Amino acid sequence: MMQRSTADQRSGMLNFSLWAFLTILTAALGLASGVCAFVYVKRLEGRTHAPLSEDVGAHKAVLRKLRKGESMSQDEVDYAAQIISDSRSFLAYSIPAAIFAVGAFYVFGCLFELHGATPSVRTFIGGIPMLTSTNLAIQLLRVAQLKGRLQKVSLTEPAASVGVT
Repeated sequence: MMQRSTADQRSGMLNFSLWAFLTILTAALGLASGVCAFVYVKRLEGRTHAPLSEDVGAHKAVLRKLRKGESMSQDEVDYAAQIISDSRSFLAYSIPAAIFAVGAFYVFGCLFELHGATPSVRTFIGGIPMLTSTNLAIQLLRVAQLKGRLQKVSLTEPAASVGVT
């Protein structure tokens, strides 16, 4: 029986570099955050929608009123509370996390395939979804911070209905 040297033993094993490890890690994180994003979107689809959410631009208008501290109707307050609770959910941040993981997977995968060669501009195209997902997460945080203002909002009085007697 012949003894194998350690160099022979190592050549038979997979040689993982830093880029290979990061590629596998981001693939796993991307898959996990993608599943969480799927669960979150299914929950959003399954609930009853606020009547105000059917209007085009209502989301932006309600948040603008809330940021400026203007008086709002009860329907607008309810819709703003729903928007804020949606953005404060932990699962809401899985959407930008999944997008970020896709971009990081692309960058790390390209760097792994180069095997030490000089990276080209193509390698860093994955930075685009990484930047956009960061912007999305920041926007979610901005909306989530409006919770304190929601408690201080003043309600407008509903118009009295004129009845014919």
